[in-house]
Amino acid sequence: MRRLLVIGVMLLLSACASQAPLPAANPTLPLPLQLHIERQQAGQRQDWLLVIQREGPGIRWSMMDPLGIPQARQQLIDGHWQADGLLPPNPEARELFAALLFALTPSGELLRNYPAAQQQDEQRSLPARWTIDYAQPLSFELNLPQGPHYRISPLGDPTP
Repeated sequence: MRRLLVIGVMLLLSACASQAPLPAANPTLPLPLQLHIERQQAGQRQDWLLVIQREGPGIRWSMMDPLGIPQARQQLIDGHWQADGLLPPNPEARELFAALLFALTPSGELLRNYPAAQQQDEQRSLPARWTIDYAQPLSFELNLPQGPHYRISPLGDPTP
């Protein structure tokens, strides 16, 4: 029993240590935003719709499949993620939302909010975490070192 407790604590600590970085302060975002998320990994493709909106002191992130079935809902309040609704925890969605927050941060606010960020031409990265390749400000590809890979575009724009 004690061994299981130690393993459980270690897993909990490793999960906390691997949480995606968040900005030092909420960046100036053109909210509300409605985005199409295309997830690609191992030859599989999934499509999601994401709505990002201001709500009270925080930012609400609501992701659903094309049929409108909720996949993840989170609120970012005072630099911390909080569950929004009764959906089970979704670590991949939290990572995606944090990466999108990084990608959507205006260039002039990037280094203040993410001191380790690197930006050159149409690409920015947070080394060992995310790489963003922009086609336009709201159309970009988001890559994680071991995958998955995401293509982001404003809702309603055709996907190539």
